Parts: sequence; C-alpha cells; structure tokens
Amino acid sequence: MQNLQSLMETLSGWVWGPYMLVLIVGTGIFLTFRLLFWQFRMLPLAFKQVFGKHPDHSGDISQFASLMTALSATIGTGNIAGVATACVLGGPGAVFWMWMTALFGMATKYGEGVLAVKYRVKNEKGEMSGGPMYYIERGLKWKWLALIFALFGTLASFGIGSSVQSNTVALAVQNSLGIETWMTGIIITAFSALVILGGIKSISKASSVIVPIMAVGYVAGGLIIIFNNLELVVPALKMIFTYAFTGEAAVGGAIGAAIRYGVARGVFSNEAGMGSAPIAAAAAKTDHPARQGLVSMTGTFIDTIIVCSITGIVLVMGYIMAGNSFGDQTGAVLTISAFDKLLPGIGGWIVTLGIIFFAYSTILGWSYYGEKCATYLLGEKFVLPYRIIYIASVFIGCVATLDLVWLFADTFNGLMAVPNLIALLLLSGVIAKESKDFIARRKSGELY
Repeated sequence: MQNLQSLMETLSGWVWGPYMLVLIVGTGIFLTFRLLFWQFRMLPLAFKQVFGKHPDHSGDISQFASLMTALSATIGTGNIAGVATACVLGGPGAVFWMWMTALFGMATKYGEGVLAVKYRVKNEKGEMSGGPMYYIERGLKWKWLALIFALFGTLASFGIGSSVQSNTVALAVQNSLGIETWMTGIIITAFSALVILGGIKSISKASSVIVPIMAVGYVAGGLIIIFNNLELVVPALKMIFTYAFTGEAAVGGAIGAAIRYGVARGVFSNEAGMGSAPIAAAAAKTDHPARQGLVSMTGTFIDTIIVCSITGIVLVMGYIMAGNSFGDQTGAVLTISAFDKLLPGIGGWIVTLGIIFFAYSTILGWSYYGEKCATYLLGEKFVLPYRIIYIASVFIGCVATLDLVWLFADTFNGLMAVPNLIALLLLSGVIAKESKDFIARRKSGELY
C-alpha cells in the first residue's frame, strides 16, 4: 500500500506539474487571441443570456439550470480551502495569478460550451448527451481518445466528485458540532440519493436553488467583512498586486511560487479546461452553440473572479491584521479563522456552512458528469448501477481515511484535461467559425 501511495504521489505531481499548468493556461491564452478577446467583449451579453428569458429550444434543461449544475460541481472546497493553500504556499500574490488564470480560462470555458452543444447527441431516452467524449469522437474522429477521457472522468467522479467531498463535510461537522462521521454519512448519503436518482432534471432543480443561495450567502458574508474593515482593503489589494511580481511571502520568497500555486489552485477551483462543465452545458436548451458558450464562460467569472476573490481578499486582510503572517494554519481552517477574526461570532459559521453546501452541491453535479462518462463507456443500461455505486461512495467517503483517494482523485481529474485540451486546440477553428456565425445571424435578425 505504501508503494502504491508513493507511486500515486509521483504520478499526481507529474500530472499537476508545470507542463500541465502551461498547457491549461496556454490553451486559454491561445483561444483568447484566436477569438479576439471574445470573453471580454461579450461578457455583458453573456450575463444577459444567464438571467434573461429565452424562447424554448431543444434540450433538457434551461441555460440557467445548466449553468447552476456546472457551478454546483465547480464551486466547492477549492474556493475555501484551495485559495487558503495558495496564499500560504504562494503568498498573497497568488490571488493575482488566480485572477489571471480565470480571465484566460473564460475563453477555454466558452470553447468547451460551444463544442458541447455543437456535437451533442440524443440518447435512447431522448435526452441530450454531450461533452468532451462526444466532440472528440465526432469532431476529431478519435474514438480511442474519447474513451480515454470517459474512463478518466468516470474514475475521477468517485474521488473528487463524491468521497472526497463527503469526507470534507463529515470532518467539518465533526469538528464544529461533534457529530460522528458515520451519522453525517447517513444523512448526506440519503439527501444525495433523493436528488441523484432523479437524474439531470432533479439535479438541475436542486442546483438552481442551492447554488444561488450558497454563493450569495458566502459572498455577502465576505462583503460584510470587507465593508467593516475598509481601512484594510487598499493595503490588501496593494499587497496582492505587489507580491504577485516580487514573490514576497511566498515559499522561499520566489515569484515562481506565487505563479505556480495561484495558477494551480485557480484551475482546480474553476475547472476551466478540465472537460467537466461541458457535460452539463450539452443538456441546455439553446438555439446556437455560441449562446451556450457565453453562458458557460460566466461560470468561471462567478467562481473565481467573485467567490474566490472574496476568500482571497479576506485572507490577505487577516494576514495584515496578524502582522503579515498566516501562522501555522492552512486550508479551510485558515479561512474559518480569518472570517471568525474579522467577523466574530458568525464569520466562522459562514465558512463552515459554505463548506457543507459547496461540497454537497459538488456531489450532485459530479454525479451527472460521472454518469455521462460511464454510460458513454458501458451504455445507457449502466445508468442505475452507476448511480447506486456513486451514492455508496458518498457514504464510504464519510467514514474512510482518504489520503490515497485524494491522490487518485487529483490524478484522474488532471488526466481528464489532456484529451479535452487537445480537442479544444485542434477544434479551435470550429469554435471561431461558430462565433462568427452567431454574430452574423444576430446582426441579420435571424437570432435574438
């Protein structure tokens, strides 16, 4: 077992090493220039698509519901624990590099959304199926690579999607309320089963309620802290921008640490390029691939530019209050401590509740991702068996020691990105063509 753990540590380190980060961010930069900074030019229209009313089109769920489903899987413990880890290892400057990763990652998420709708198909039940495995198979004609993505996606779902998330909730509840992990396991498994067994429509309905409430609640708590401590805001922002280029307070004082951990945690949080979100995007009711691409890219903006920024700014404010020190804390514990210090009484509870709901929503969203990957591999007959196995893994996560599972989850989550990024780069011409077509048809009045 020790040898297996050492092997997985080595593999995980390679998968999430500098080459992978360069490939992920580089894809975003390439698409940004290929699409002439589309994500910046079209952001107002993108948000209008999310919250506006649209005619009914082919698909399973609304564009808003598809975004909430994607965000349910994206907004998770990375927004709380991941940002804190980045700040501790990379210094306050890591927050800046998280922002940069998100801004370029929006182009990646846009491309994923376009291809998801462009190459989606109807399954035997008349439901939409799509995602990287379909645009790799139908766009690149590389079935073998599509199967590899689906395999990695299925395996990743049992780790990063279910057991790791449920373990995070169980430990948070145990530390805050003293409730045994197995008791939390029964509750969260039951609530997960109620939603997951209903399929995408049930998951999207739950996500459309949970995600807005949890995101608004967490951001509101952070904004209260910021407005109550306005004297710390300018110094915190100045420190973020300054340390991004000096590497001060980073591991070894190196600027490379600020970049590395800021980029790595940014990617881990918003999942741009991972290939997960386009699986939900493919189910959306829309009349054009580019329209859903616009909706998809707002997910990265919301996840990192809004939610992660709240965490990062509050952490740096706490860092300044503590005499420019994070102490010996890291991860979710550090974020809880910072919120509690700057908003005594309820600050820590805001983060604790955020962890619970963020992790639970991730369980729901990833169940759909894993199901689509599994049925691509084994057929629609495997839907119910997959859901049962996935629900069981939620309980197992609550009571198991997950050091090795974390390594498996991280590794397969990273391996998912490789086939997806290859497809995004090779199909970038299709993305550009669909974007131009969307603009032309809107100008002619053919599309609203």
